[in-house]
Amino acid sequence: MIAGLTKSFLSDEKGATAIEYGLLAALISVGLIAALTALGGNLENVLVTVSDNIKPK
Repeated sequence: MIAGLTKSFLSDEKGATAIEYGLLAALISVGLIAALTALGGNLENVLVTVSDNIKPK
């Protein structure tokens, strides 16, 4: 009986899918944060340049 329960427990893969989706979401989040951090300074410079050029004289 205990051997059957142990075998059933070890062969159950329902939780593995949830963990895989969680890891995938975390990887995508890290990639987005890295990309936005790298592009953030450039975007700020572009917006400051545009803002400076449209100010009334």
